[in-house]
Amino acid sequence: MPEQDDNDWPVKAYKNIAFLKRREARTMRILSEYLEPESRFEDFNVSDTIVFFGSARVQSGEDASAALKAARETGDDKAIARAEQNLTMSRYYEDARELAKRLTIWSKGLEKGRRRFVVCTGGGPGLMEAANRGASEAKGLNIGLNISLPHEQNDNPYISRELNFEFNYFFMRKFWFTYLAKALVAFPGGFGTMDEFFELITLLQTQKLGKKVPIVLFGASFWNEVINFDALARYGTISAEDLDLFVRLETVDEAFDYITGELNKAALMHPGGSL
Repeated sequence: MPEQDDNDWPVKAYKNIAFLKRREARTMRILSEYLEPESRFEDFNVSDTIVFFGSARVQSGEDASAALKAARETGDDKAIARAEQNLTMSRYYEDARELAKRLTIWSKGLEKGRRRFVVCTGGGPGLMEAANRGASEAKGLNIGLNISLPHEQNDNPYISRELNFEFNYFFMRKFWFTYLAKALVAFPGGFGTMDEFFELITLLQTQKLGKKVPIVLFGASFWNEVINFDALARYGTISAEDLDLFVRLETVDEAFDYITGELNKAALMHPGGSL
């Protein structure tokens, strides 16, 4: 344990930072990542969330267009091809932004006193930023559940300051994604997006969740190419009925209508579902 200045002693245990970082205090750190977010959600009357997952690498249309222009000026064919691909993918940034904005406007018109269906993301750049941005543009509180990582993860500027979190433990971050979620929208993404989607879908498949969570895989053309869900059912590694645990949709209108329709007939009639 690092030495402390003599003037610091005696020190209260809960103020002893050197101790709190030790292995012996791991249980306290884990408990803190449960109790501290819980208290903040209660302070801001957050009842439940709509969770957005998606790649941290997808750029906004504006940024992707500027990057393509710069790449063309270099004449580098590989850079141009990458920039063109990024511009194609930027449609998902703009769709996530628009969907989050529309869902936030809708949720603000619901019951007074509690904040229902607050947009929640992993708090980073890319498609997470897009969703936080859309909610912010609708003048709604929104949540960022960040995680300490060596790269790609830094909080975006659109998260509501009071609901910007940074977790040390992945499993505690996933707990908060799941515990408050009343709906999930998974945009195109990589390993992290797939990990989060498959964990939640497994909880639903095994009936470990005491609530119904409508799940949208946004960008049906992307998901149908990247993961052959129908083949899993055909080979018998999942049941055909498991394909009904989620829907694959292509447009903002489809996603908005599906999510609000499901929440209106389920979560609003039976609030407070739990794990």
